[in-house]
Amino acid sequence: MTTNHQIQLDTEHNWHAVSGEIPTPKPEELLIKVRASSVNPVDLKRRASTTTILGYDGYGTVQAVGATVTNFQPGDVVFYAGSTQIDGSFQHYQCVPAAICALAPSTISAAEIAGLPLVSLTAYELLFEKLGFTAEQNANRGKQLLIINGAGGVGSILSQLAKWAGFTVTATSSLTHFDWLKTNGVDHPLDYHSPSSLDNLASLPDNTFDAIAVLYDIESYLQEVARLIKPFGQVGTIVGNTHPLDLAPLKPKSASFSFEYMFTKTDYQFQTTSQGAILQQIARLIDARILHPITTAHYTGLTVANLQMITDKLLTGHTTGKQGLVY
Repeated sequence: MTTNHQIQLDTEHNWHAVSGEIPTPKPEELLIKVRASSVNPVDLKRRASTTTILGYDGYGTVQAVGATVTNFQPGDVVFYAGSTQIDGSFQHYQCVPAAICALAPSTISAAEIAGLPLVSLTAYELLFEKLGFTAEQNANRGKQLLIINGAGGVGSILSQLAKWAGFTVTATSSLTHFDWLKTNGVDHPLDYHSPSSLDNLASLPDNTFDAIAVLYDIESYLQEVARLIKPFGQVGTIVGNTHPLDLAPLKPKSASFSFEYMFTKTDYQFQTTSQGAILQQIARLIDARILHPITTAHYTGLTVANLQMITDKLLTGHTTGKQGLVY
């Protein structure tokens, strides 16, 4: 009998390998043979507080469909970002709600596909749902977007989506990542390390940006954000705060502030089918070569050693793009 190889967390929150049973899909779910996944910062954050199977990116082949599923069939190749409400993709077989899955792109590799779902959903929801811009090619010409922390996974997709949608994109990173930013559609890279550099946030004039996406601890950037945002501009972040945020400086400009958390929809069963639709749009843009993947390294084999190597890299805080696992 086939078993389900899994990487779980022990009571000390360390990775360890076990054999489990192959799950049976609920009426609304797909049973997927997982072929690749990737590791996200949220995996490392949740590792300290859970012993469930993690993994919030997945790519694989549908093995069986639940009784109420009509839009997928066995043999379909899909990708998805999973949910905090179910076991994750660090296993060979996983059940996933069909609503949050989409047919995978056909023109890129398994590792590249597996690096897309979570960051693509986060970037798309932030730019087009939370900040409210139009998700159409060149629909936002003349608009200026600032991305703080542009070289990470979300920033690398956000800049591509913004460029497709017509924005002029400015993004921060270390100087060593400027070429990476430009590859992903950034028009104006800024060095966040050097306060004396001419290419940094302090060098920019007041009221420069229609929107600012803060993909790092916003507490340390709030003063500059309030200065740089235009009147009636849009500010959004994906990072939680440890102290209360003083948003008063945004009030004179009537600037809006939003949080984006990709798991909100599945945590609260709110418009979950929109995530499958967004991923289908991402797949179309990938196959049309309008967007490109951002996986910069991948490892073969779902093993404790591979997961630990990726974990150690992510904990340095200096990776670009995504780190993938191919099973």
